[in-house]
Order: sequence, then structure tokens, then C-alpha cells
Amino acid sequence: MLPTFVIGLREGLEAALIVGIIAAFLRKQGRRDLLKWVLIGVGAAIGLCILVGVALDAYSRNLPQKQQEGLETIIGLLAVGMVTYMVVWMRRNSRHLKGQLEGMAADAMAAGTDARTKAFRAMIVMAFLAVIREGFETVVFLLAAFNEAGSGASAGVGALLGIVVAVGLGYGIYRGGVRLNLSKFFRATGLVLVLVAAGLVVNALHTAHEAGWLDAGQGQALDLTWLVVPGSWPSALLTGMLGWQPQPTHVELIGYLVFLIPAAVYVLWAPRARLASIARISDALGS
Repeated sequence: MLPTFVIGLREGLEAALIVGIIAAFLRKQGRRDLLKWVLIGVGAAIGLCILVGVALDAYSRNLPQKQQEGLETIIGLLAVGMVTYMVVWMRRNSRHLKGQLEGMAADAMAAGTDARTKAFRAMIVMAFLAVIREGFETVVFLLAAFNEAGSGASAGVGALLGIVVAVGLGYGIYRGGVRLNLSKFFRATGLVLVLVAAGLVVNALHTAHEAGWLDAGQGQALDLTWLVVPGSWPSALLTGMLGWQPQPTHVELIGYLVFLIPAAVYVLWAPRARLASIARISDALGS
């Protein structure tokens, strides 16, 4: 439940920040009439992402066992790739996000009526694309997490709660009633997602073996049965959150460490300039 909660919270808030900045600008420019189109675009993006998720899940359930394992491997690797991309994108583009939106706003104000209308429409499209991008990432990540989770219902509740909290925080930031240290938020949730993704690497390597795609390194590397006891809370934490297995193989252990160590260092290393630029995203809503 906790991994999917963090996924929903992190992805939802990233989209909510961009949508909130755009909505705040339109409100300040007296174009409240366009806010409904922003909401329509957001709703359409969410609906499309849900359809994609349902279709993928239905397709996977109708496959033979080995092909199911193969599809789970592909989805897991896609999820790991998206986590990596997400962390890198936020690090590289957070400092430019506010400037890009302000630049578009300045162009809209300086242009003629027709050009200004086009700029407003472009901002609405940007809101749609922000939600659909985060939504597709969330769908793939959640499918991989559902495949790994012991309880699909618990994982689904966690994801829903995360999205609800993200929407609430995004609206609070938009209205100016919530102040959130985004630099610390993205670092903390980024580290959690890296831990979850490292577990997905292990799961992908395991399902790849079950699918008959990977036979190397299948010897037992560790015996963690004394720690990962089925039904205990340490087992729920270690398997559900960190993706640990009671008896990991050599290839699973190597894959876990090869992904986890550099990704964790990348997330935790935060120069002052980058932290300041991330924090300025929040100020965009109140400026």
C-alpha cells in the first residue's frame, strides 16, 4: 500500500503543480472562462490513462502463464525506466519550469488578440500533456507494483489515497493556503521511489527467469528466510516496499545493487542551486 501511495502522491503532485501554475495565471489574467477547458483537458487525460491501464491489465490476464511472466517483465522494466527518467527530468528541468511558463505568459500579454488566444490555448494543451504524461507513467508503475504486491486491493487503495492527497495539496498550493517545501518533498519521495524501483528490478529479473528469458545467475545468493517471514510486518515491509525476496539469486542481488546505489546517490546529492530552483516552483503559484 505504501509504495503505491507514494507513486500516486509523487506523480499526482507533479501534474498538479503544472496545472496549478497555469490555472493561477489564467485566473490572474481574468480568463476564468478558460479554466473549465483546463479541467476538461485534465479529465480527458485521466480517462485516457485509466482506459490504457484497464486494457493492459485485461490483456495480460488472458495470456498463458509464461507470456504473462514475460509481459510482467516488460512492464516492470518500463516502470524502472520511467522512474529513472522522472528523477532525471525533475532534476534537469525544475529550474526552467517556472521560467518557461512565465515566458509563455509574457508572450501572451505582449501579443495581439489572436496570438494571445493561441497562447492561452497552448497553456491548456500543456496542462493536458502534463497530466497525460504523469498519468501514463503512473499506469505503468502501478501495474508493475500491482504485479508485485500481495494484495491488489490494498495497492489500489494506496494509489487512490496518494492521488487524492496530491490533488488536495495541489489545490491548496493554487489557493495559497498550503506552503510545501518542494525540494525536500521531491528528494524524500524520489528516494522512496528509487527503493521501490530497485525492488521492481528484482521482480523483473525473477519474472524474466520464469518466462524462460534469463537463466544466468540463478544460484542462491542469500538466505533471508529468518528475516522475511511470511505474514510478519518486517516481511510486508521488505517484500512490499523494498522488493526483497526470502532467497534472492545472484543476478537479482546484483541487479538490485547496481540500480539502487547510483540512483540513490543521484537523488540524495542536491546542490544548493538545484534545491533553490525546485523551491521556486511553489513560489510561481503565489507570485
